[in-house]
Amino acid sequence: MSSPEPFRDGPHRGLITVALMLATVMQALDTTIANVALPTMTGDLGASPDNINWVLTSYIVAAAIMTPVTGWLADRLGRKELFLTAVVGFTIFSMLCGLAWSLETIVLFRLMQGVFGAAIVPLSQTFLLDINPKERHGQAMAIWGAGIMLGPILGPTLGGWLTENFNWRWVFFINLPVGILAFLGMAAYLPAVARRVRSFDFFGFAMISLGVGALQLMLDRGGEVDWFSAVEIWIELGLAITGFWVFTIHTVTAEHPFIDPKIFLDRNFVTGLAFIFVMGVLILASMSLLPPMLSTIFGYPTMTIGVVIGPRGVGTMISMLVVGRLMSKIDARILVVIGFLLTAQSLYTMSSFSPQMDNWLILSSGVIQGLGMGMVFVPLSTVAFATLDARYRT
Repeated sequence: MSSPEPFRDGPHRGLITVALMLATVMQALDTTIANVALPTMTGDLGASPDNINWVLTSYIVAAAIMTPVTGWLADRLGRKELFLTAVVGFTIFSMLCGLAWSLETIVLFRLMQGVFGAAIVPLSQTFLLDINPKERHGQAMAIWGAGIMLGPILGPTLGGWLTENFNWRWVFFINLPVGILAFLGMAAYLPAVARRVRSFDFFGFAMISLGVGALQLMLDRGGEVDWFSAVEIWIELGLAITGFWVFTIHTVTAEHPFIDPKIFLDRNFVTGLAFIFVMGVLILASMSLLPPMLSTIFGYPTMTIGVVIGPRGVGTMISMLVVGRLMSKIDARILVVIGFLLTAQSLYTMSSFSPQMDNWLILSSGVIQGLGMGMVFVPLSTVAFATLDARYRT
């Protein structure tokens, strides 16, 4: 793959950044924007409360399975070509989701949304790193991280407003103008990168797909079938363990494995990845549970849920933009420690939520959590890619 150096400091870096972030925010929003619309969709599509969750599960599973393929596809098709294809496919299937007439069709369209959307996030990060010199990587990751984190956080707010003022179909239709603008901007200004032909490890891909898919199904279905009292969960657990175990053995023994194990020799990358994983589990788990809890237990209307959750995004945005500038002046480890402490404090506050509490408690804990996320995410993302060879970025 050719070096990205020639198009750093190019005349269109600002326009490229805007186009990349439009696509990134569009994809990130769709991880949560449909959450608050599920009760309305249940009635319109004739689905049960249990089955409607497949609207979320199909998207997540497809994206999780297809994300590791991004690097190989980028080499075969070209980064720019793959990115444009991903944006077009994601936009088209967003429209089809809005036109869905049954549970089966919307689950299928959401699955395809996840397939195409999987490449958007890793490629947007790669392009931002490529078009910026190393001294600007902290600011670039702050911008990218703001889009990644603001999408899931603001999704319930926007989804609630669209569902209440229009209908649930606009949760998907809203992607159309964003996708078109992102495509036009990237088609005009995004730099092309030379292709590189390399073999594809179909067996490794099959094994990691089996592991990820089975694990996601187990976690999604566990609460509905009473976890390990159901045979289904044991089967899914067995498939997940088998898939990951065989994939690991295959990776260290194959000549051209699906994921090059040499990438894990970079200590900065491994450390950053581990901490980002921990942060992601803590935040995304709480964020996925908060909207349904506020709706079913606390009795909050759809729009109110969006309003009380929204300020979390404000905290994240402020924190990421400030931290991006502080990276060159303050030790990244100090910022990460402060961020984890703020996040821990907010999660402790959330553990005391009750129907009798004041809305201010939700708002304040959300803002603090947002500040903590920004202080953790930007330094870790920058450190993780600081010494990583450019060929591993996709």
